[in-house]
Amino acid sequence: MDVFGSFFGWLPAGIQAILVWLTQITGSAGIAIILLTILIRLALYPLTKKQTESMIALREIQPKLQEIQNKYKDNPQEYQRRVLELYREKGVNPFGGCLPLLIQFPFLIALFQVLRTYTFEGVDPRFLIWTLTEPDRFYVLPILSGLTTYFMSAMTSGGDPSQRAMQLIMPIFIAWISISFPAGLVLYWVVSNIFSIVQQYMLTKSMPMVEGGAKAK
Repeated sequence: MDVFGSFFGWLPAGIQAILVWLTQITGSAGIAIILLTILIRLALYPLTKKQTESMIALREIQPKLQEIQNKYKDNPQEYQRRVLELYREKGVNPFGGCLPLLIQFPFLIALFQVLRTYTFEGVDPRFLIWTLTEPDRFYVLPILSGLTTYFMSAMTSGGDPSQRAMQLIMPIFIAWISISFPAGLVLYWVVSNIFSIVQQYMLTKSMPMVEGGAKAK
């Protein structure tokens, strides 16, 4: 419990220190949040790379998964057993795409805590049409948060049919809760998604896979 409390103590303090430093350098609260987002995404690069590998491997075994589904559609237990065997055989983690999203939540919570108290001393907290410490009254960022979450989910699903419902529910949920969050937090989410989409695309292009999920030589 002490470790948990300590983690959520130093993480907001660390994020605020970096945000203060970036704000002083750039003179812009919005640019500081964008740069902070990029720094966090770069720190999470190893997880993003692992996520991409899992996504490509899952996509490559979709024909085999479909074959198993058709063969054992009347025997759910055997279907589940065969699918798990296939995942183990190919070294595929069907939930690998969720890890980077889960890892982001501590940073979101920490940044939310910072934006509730940090007033960007000496710097205008406004950026373009938004006041970053207040909710977006134009609903632009909440809409963008939903759209970018949808595209990000579509890219990382690996074509798994079981994730289609979540691909629709999660973006709607994110857009809905973003309406009441500080614009700076939603800006972080949107920039993070855009950066991840570009990063995911580049990683996918640089990691060609052959059938069965093995990396091409």
